[in-house]
Amino acid sequence: MDLFSLKDRVIVVTGATGVLGTSFVNAIVEAGGTVVITSTTESACVKRAEEINAAGGKALGMAMNVLDEASIHEAKDKILNEFGKIDGLVNAAGGNVPEGVLQDEDDVFAMNIEGMKKALVLNLWGTIIPSQVFGAEMAKNGRGSIVNISSISPKSALTKVLGYSMGKAAIDIYTQWFAVEVAKRHGDKIRVNAITPGFFLTNQNKNLLTNPDGSLKPRAEAAIRQTPFKKFGKPDDLKGALIYLLSDASSFVTGSDLFVDGGFTKFSGV
Repeated sequence: MDLFSLKDRVIVVTGATGVLGTSFVNAIVEAGGTVVITSTTESACVKRAEEINAAGGKALGMAMNVLDEASIHEAKDKILNEFGKIDGLVNAAGGNVPEGVLQDEDDVFAMNIEGMKKALVLNLWGTIIPSQVFGAEMAKNGRGSIVNISSISPKSALTKVLGYSMGKAAIDIYTQWFAVEVAKRHGDKIRVNAITPGFFLTNQNKNLLTNPDGSLKPRAEAAIRQTPFKKFGKPDDLKGALIYLLSDASSFVTGSDLFVDGGFTKFSGV
């Protein structure tokens, strides 16, 4: 028995066309799972699904807005019509928004409140709403694993990104709370955990970390100094953690937060 196999399991990935989401999709396929690729860009989702199917995997691509419950229900119906069940959910949709960033030259008492709210809502409710819809189907199926994506940002204060940090801090307590509440009602059939990535270069943070020519900004250099491995993470570094949490290898694990940060959060800087 392969504890890490996802054979015959249908896993939904939100934000699946982003840098990290793409790696999550690939990991699920490599573990033998059937992957549902969702984001707001339907063409990218469909194209990636076609590539996977052509290579012998199983995938379905579709547009879905994680903040629109009707959109999620529509996606759910398509998935059930195609595969008949849902076994897992990876809440990879999220990230920062430009208007939710406080630059060094900005007045701290004149923050863009609406921008901060937008970042918080995207990260928190963009995780909760899909979990409500797809989690209910897992309960009907009698088996499921939900994996949320947290961040190092709420573990200690990161400058500039308040809205994003608040959203991820809320995901931390939501992961614990939802794990307990689901377990009280469904026992060990549904598990809820999170992954905390360290510094990875993504489409959302590249303007904060790199210059137009690709060189590192002081913020990126500071992040690498604080990381004992002295480098950024690569998207594939998250594959093992994801498959562990989605598979039977973590059958007695719920409410946990698995750090994949190169030691960033454990280093005092001294």
